Amino acid sequence: MARALEVRDIPAPRENVQADVEGDIEAIDKVLRITRIRVHYRLRIPSGSRDRAERAVATHAAKCPAANSISGCIDLDISADITEE
Repeated sequence: MARALEVRDIPAPRENVQADVEGDIEAIDKVLRITRIRVHYRLRIPSGSRDRAERAVATHAAKCPAANSISGCIDLDISADITEE
């Protein structure tokens, strides 16, 4: 059986972590390029874990392999709405 995902000791089952992702595409030297990606998370977390969740969002890009792969090439904006339950 698969173990539930945790981030900073906060349970993160799939139904509690959702994201909206959008990007900007621009023609640069007549070539289309993705220039910006915006990720907006909707997180439902246990009461009392807001500080840890906010730290996870704030440091996400620095620890994410995909974000590190595009660093310097594509601007990345990460934000979150966090709801404690």
